[in-house]
Amino acid sequence: MAAARYDHSGEQAAQDPIRLLAIRDTPLSLDEVFKAAGDDAAGGTALFVGTVRNHDGGADVDALGYSCHPSAEAELRRVAEKVVAEHPVRALAAVHRVGDLVVGDLAVVVAVSCPHRAEAFAACRQLIDDLKHEVPIWKHQTFSDGTDEWVGA
Repeated sequence: MAAARYDHSGEQAAQDPIRLLAIRDTPLSLDEVFKAAGDDAAGGTALFVGTVRNHDGGADVDALGYSCHPSAEAELRRVAEKVVAEHPVRALAAVHRVGDLVVGDLAVVVAVSCPHRAEAFAACRQLIDDLKHEVPIWKHQTFSDGTDEWVGA
């Protein structure tokens, strides 16, 4: 197997581009995720932050809780590995919150660094989209009219 050729010493392959993956019941930190996704060889870092909003489907949201399957972190890793395999990722980080949240709380933060901005945007978009569709995390919303709804279950 031939060694990879790099035009600049700063372009050496990252040891493990998956720097941070977690599902937590404590508040999330933008700084932690951004720092974890940093890489000196990256020219672009894309960050996505999902927050709890005060409405959904035309109804006012009073309360929201997230829960997950025990396999959720393993599925999150699988999703991250797929993104790394399909994009020139230098560093990647993703954290999702579970438990009871209030309007304005951070629910999910993901970041991806790549050599160029277009690659970072594409990888970050795939990461959040695949996380939302494939990782078994469910949202329970309670509306101001007393009704409730499970999303993703």
